[in-house]
Amino acid sequence: MVPSDAGGGLMRGDLLSDPVEGLDEALAVVDAFDEALLAGLLRPGPAQAAGVSGLAGAVAGTPLAARVAEAAEKAAAGTGGEDHFVALAAARSALLGSVHDALVQRIDEAVGRPVEGDETAGPEPVAAVPEPSANLLAAARSWLCDLARGGWRGLDHELVAGAAPVVAAMLPEPGMRRRAALLDGFAAELAASCPGATLERVPVRRWADLWSRALLLTVPGSAGAGALGTATGRLLPLGVDVQEHATAVQAQVHAVLEPAGGGAPRLVRASVSAPKPDTVVGAGLWQLLRPRMSLLGAVGEGRSAQVEAMPVTAEGDLLWDDALARTGEPADAFATARVMLSAATAARVEPLDRHPVRIAVPVLLEGYAAREGEDGLAFEVAGRLLAVDTDRMPAAGPLTPEAVAASHACVGLLRWDAGEFLLQPLAVETTVRKKTVAVHAGAWAGGTSDKAGVRAEKAATDAVAVLRERAGRLLRT
Repeated sequence: MVPSDAGGGLMRGDLLSDPVEGLDEALAVVDAFDEALLAGLLRPGPAQAAGVSGLAGAVAGTPLAARVAEAAEKAAAGTGGEDHFVALAAARSALLGSVHDALVQRIDEAVGRPVEGDETAGPEPVAAVPEPSANLLAAARSWLCDLARGGWRGLDHELVAGAAPVVAAMLPEPGMRRRAALLDGFAAELAASCPGATLERVPVRRWADLWSRALLLTVPGSAGAGALGTATGRLLPLGVDVQEHATAVQAQVHAVLEPAGGGAPRLVRASVSAPKPDTVVGAGLWQLLRPRMSLLGAVGEGRSAQVEAMPVTAEGDLLWDDALARTGEPADAFATARVMLSAATAARVEPLDRHPVRIAVPVLLEGYAAREGEDGLAFEVAGRLLAVDTDRMPAAGPLTPEAVAASHACVGLLRWDAGEFLLQPLAVETTVRKKTVAVHAGAWAGGTSDKAGVRAEKAATDAVAVLRERAGRLLRT
């Protein structure tokens, strides 16, 4: 997509369209098992038994083989216990992890970017966090196994309500909040879909993903803090990915870390999230996020940041602390991408997080032609098409599908969904009045003079003020 000596992100666009050996077969096994969960495993029929057995066959020859074979036999007979369901969830996660690894390897080949190997010295591990109450984990595991027995078609409010006391008991425990958030969101989604017998469409893959992840997180030690290190150096932002829901918003800054004292640059991320009322949308979201992370101001101003001993996980996630950072000199995302992106080292993903939906690799594209078709926008380079996911671009910034279609350079996140690679634009370069202009999805992160952005910020300010006044009135009564 760009010359190999230009420092850019994508080199071999043909590799992204070529099939990945074994990928379809692995996903077919996962799909068959997920269909078994649709009707439940209390009284499995022949098709369900085959789906469960297929999962065992797929991991034969691996360390999971014996336990999953036993679990599949019990589950196919309708006598599966908690340990058996955990083993099946582990096998499903391992298969999707292999899909993740194969896709990431293909991206590495296309991008030509180094990846941290097992021999690379990682951050020093921190002391293990004491495991929270085993009783709460057992209660969560019991509820999740009841879901598997009943199946998605067997959902009713009584079954789903079983999660409520577990979540309520978990929330006061800091070490359990990750699990509590997952269980609470999963249960809320299931409750909104009850009764399952009347559903016209069931999100089979999504619910199986949530179920298996939640079940594996009930295994003691599965949600440990992991290895932590510190990062010192210059942080060069590439762009901001905004994820918005009705009651929450998250901004994730993708950046290149240039270590102090030399060394290879690293791909890192810094995230901030906040609860929100559903009346706060568009550019108003930044008001909720800015006070929590000064890096957003630097991104909005097109500047770098200097970090000093900032905690960082083994996966490259900075645990942001404003006291350990200061705004640096101007930094252009496209200059960073052209000079440093292909040499920046990507961190390995932790085993439990290895899933195709987690793939989000920063890349640079240049020299493409935009093509608008029935399936949406795509970039064509040397006769190859790469789909562009404009639906992921936030309303909280000036980047629009029209700007992307008129662009000649793009910094984005390479993702994989529904059997193909997709590009989520974070910033584009386009020509306006014979001048090259950069348009960033996170351009309003630190504030804006754009008329649309100013109106959205004012509306958000008014909405938050009204909500605070109402909340104060309720507290006084």
